[in-house]
Amino acid sequence: MFHKLVRQDLSYFYILINMPLEKDIMKVFLRKLINLNIWGGRHTELVNLKKALPKHARGSKETHGAIKELLSRGFINIKMSTSEYHVSLNSHMQKEIYDFLKSG
Repeated sequence: MFHKLVRQDLSYFYILINMPLEKDIMKVFLRKLINLNIWGGRHTELVNLKKALPKHARGSKETHGAIKELLSRGFINIKMSTSEYHVSLNSHMQKEIYDFLKSG
């Protein structure tokens, strides 16, 4: 969860801002890659994948954690190309990816 520092009556309070958790961010990333048909040898920059999120959430810990979790599950492949990281969906894990998206 993200916190926002708010000043009220000369004291500061942290207010929780309702943001999606890592699992929700993972689903957003997977849906974007599926909609763009980025499977196997076709890839896109990691920056383009993060554009599916609001600007304030693109560099958050939850976003980085979601990418690491997608990598550890084998759902995405990352490669270095043109001095940028590029991602694509793992075509061998297609059934598992769709099962993950269907799960609540």
